[in-house]
Amino acid sequence: MTIYALSTGSGVSGVAIIRVSGTEAKKVINLLTGKPVPKPRQATLRKISKINTSELIDEGIILWFPGPESYTGEDMAELHVHGSKAVIEALQTSISEIQNCRLAEPGEFTKLAFQNGKINLLKAESIGDLISSETEIQRQQAIKIMNGRSASKFNELREKLLKILSHVEAKIDFPDEDLPKEILKNIKKISNEVCGNIIKILDDQKVGERIREGFKIAIVGPTNVGKSSLLNHLSNRDVAIVSEIAGTTRDVIETHLNIDGYPVVVSDTAGIRDSKNEIEKKGIKLALNRAEDSDLKLVVVDAKSVDFNSILKDLLNENAILVINKSDLLREDLNLELKKLDHVLISVKNNLNIEKLISKIKDKLKNKFITSDSILITRERHRYHLEQCLDNLKNFSKKNEAEDFDKAAEDLRLATRHLGMIVGKIDVEEILGSIFNDFCIGK
Repeated sequence: MTIYALSTGSGVSGVAIIRVSGTEAKKVINLLTGKPVPKPRQATLRKISKINTSELIDEGIILWFPGPESYTGEDMAELHVHGSKAVIEALQTSISEIQNCRLAEPGEFTKLAFQNGKINLLKAESIGDLISSETEIQRQQAIKIMNGRSASKFNELREKLLKILSHVEAKIDFPDEDLPKEILKNIKKISNEVCGNIIKILDDQKVGERIREGFKIAIVGPTNVGKSSLLNHLSNRDVAIVSEIAGTTRDVIETHLNIDGYPVVVSDTAGIRDSKNEIEKKGIKLALNRAEDSDLKLVVVDAKSVDFNSILKDLLNENAILVINKSDLLREDLNLELKKLDHVLISVKNNLNIEKLISKIKDKLKNKFITSDSILITRERHRYHLEQCLDNLKNFSKKNEAEDFDKAAEDLRLATRHLGMIVGKIDVEEILGSIFNDFCIGK
């Protein structure tokens, strides 16, 4: 089948791009323009007409990319037309009338590129991450992965394991032949080196996932201390309902923010107090769970009654900022115990010291997001396969030392398989759907 889709954003725009890929791509251009395809990769102005009536749809630029030298590896064409809904609809309707042409599924162009060997699985994922990036640090990370740093590292480790696997299998195939001592030493050395590399890669504080998914901040504290007001202020819009009635917030309310280029997911939670209301108690449990799972806690209290129960005290650790709201109503200095904590006095109502709080949040973010070229993991699936690879390598080492070479070889094969799963070197059909469904239709 030949697929087609709008590759630019929906809605009115100056230019819209319709992308076509497949064996009928050349026929699509012939029928729409009444002329042969233009020279490869050369922009050519053409009149584009309806197939059945020859009624002019628009005048636009045609680009032709013969396979395999195209994004998907198949014959491809792009039609650059004016970005009105009427033009796009008329053009797509005309293409749909051509035999063996259908609308592309989300991410199908990139899926074809992967299946035809134009890109590896990590690059496919990073293209999706680049498209969905909202902050500068997300864009930078996606570009790094897209340029192949992760893939080259994982392929390098896999090649090392394949090399020692060949030696182990030689020992199995020729049991009467003794392997040179140098090779035996090398098997152990390379296995240990790969283990060390994987341990180092895994010890990244999940920074890659944090960058991709967003740094999680939970606003927690007693009822009626201004948690929802703070969320609304940070968001510059009304995200949460603000009321003087205690216990108004019962569910977790999230908003996505860009703080100094860092992706942040801020959650407003139910006020923590002793309650007999079953629904409110569930909300409080959700609040405590969200605080536990967060990267940073903003523990908000009222300046008029800075009092902590045991639960709030437990939340005040190195990953917390004590936010004392309604500071304009503070009648006396803070006690020494409070001054020792990482705290900031604010007044959401009077917009007092909010920038100071944001500055503290930025400092926490910078400490969490210490990025370097060593960050290679951006998804939980990468981490899973590396952990499995490490377990298999540890098992291999034990069995190899015990000279149980048949079982040792199987562990080594599993280790190489898990590395291959990361870059898509082996069958990964079962995970392709979940990866490409997150793409837009024209990519």
